[in-house]
Amino acid sequence: MMLSYQQAREKVIAAVSAGLNPPPAEVADLAGALGRVLGEEVTADRDYPPFPRSTRDGYAVRAADISKVPATLKRLGEVKAGEAFPGSVGAGECVQIMTGAPVPSGADAVVMVEDTELKGDQVTVRKSLIVGANVVPRGSEAAGGAVLLKPGARIGYVEMSLLGQVGKSTVQVYRRPRVAVLSTGDEVVAVGLTPGPNQIRNSNAYSMAAQVVQWGGEAVVLGNARDELGELERFIRRGLEEDLLVLTGGVSAGKYDLVEVVLRQLGAEFHFDAVAIRPGRPAVFASCQGKFVFGLPGNPVSTMVTFELFVAPALALLGGAPAPPLQFLKARLAEAVPQKTKLTLFLPARLEGQGSKVTVRALPWHGSGDVVALAHANCTLVVPDNVSELVAGAWVDVLPRRG
Repeated sequence: MMLSYQQAREKVIAAVSAGLNPPPAEVADLAGALGRVLGEEVTADRDYPPFPRSTRDGYAVRAADISKVPATLKRLGEVKAGEAFPGSVGAGECVQIMTGAPVPSGADAVVMVEDTELKGDQVTVRKSLIVGANVVPRGSEAAGGAVLLKPGARIGYVEMSLLGQVGKSTVQVYRRPRVAVLSTGDEVVAVGLTPGPNQIRNSNAYSMAAQVVQWGGEAVVLGNARDELGELERFIRRGLEEDLLVLTGGVSAGKYDLVEVVLRQLGAEFHFDAVAIRPGRPAVFASCQGKFVFGLPGNPVSTMVTFELFVAPALALLGGAPAPPLQFLKARLAEAVPQKTKLTLFLPARLEGQGSKVTVRALPWHGSGDVVALAHANCTLVVPDNVSELVAGAWVDVLPRRG
């Protein structure tokens, strides 16, 4: 019995996680850290905020002075972001304050400028407030020394901001896993060549390398191996020198599908060699000479779908990050989709509309070689194997397309 895609993905995660140690760490400039995996614990270098901070333009007041409104207060002066008011706010007094500025001593709330009227140095307040209104207390975001980020965190734009906030101009990150990318097939020629009438250009090398980079790896593109045992073995041996080997093509049951043959000759242990999905059914996952190997079907859509399902979690784990969950969205189906197989379908589709009116529509396509249809898709529609049809209006699972 073939594995479901969920079972196959769990096998990948379990196999790669077993006995896994964090990769070596290296130092990166903050400007070049986007997308890297954090290799150190990051702590707050001081309290955040380091002072009670106003969240509004208005007046710093004592809440007790405006418990009954309207109330008239004396304006002592003003304070803006980056400065500190030299005095203290006493009974019946206030200080004009700008967003982000430190709240002066004695004040315990900030009334918005929209709720006031200024005449000379007299401020009329028309709205009462509780203590702490429109003020972020010192240390409420993080106390000095608190752990803000842990090793294994993927550095996105928010993490970049946080690292900059605490003064990390350089940061320790894990070394990117090196992923050997190998295409196979006598029909495959280099992208820069003019293919013969029965040949195709090697687009898979570029899509796989791009997916490797998107998931935090370093792609080592080996080129293309012909359907010949000796040449394929030489390429596979070279690929096993890297942290991970991903092949495309040569994994079906045809006469010239030789990847599994060569892997067996090299002593590979197969964790699975078929998954109950379309496209991508003949996907292979194996261990060989201490390295993990993925054999993905050669048709481009199959290659891209199976990479996201199975290679992505392995690559994340080898890079020191947790295996990412498959993050499905729910959308209403715009048109019915028949299910004529006993396989889970991953169909090119488009999410359309906004807000609560988002729908998803399966795109016309001509099988797993149809990259043109996939280029027009912004998501993948998942059709379960246990239905005969998804009817229009049904809630369905959708995987957004990364990038």
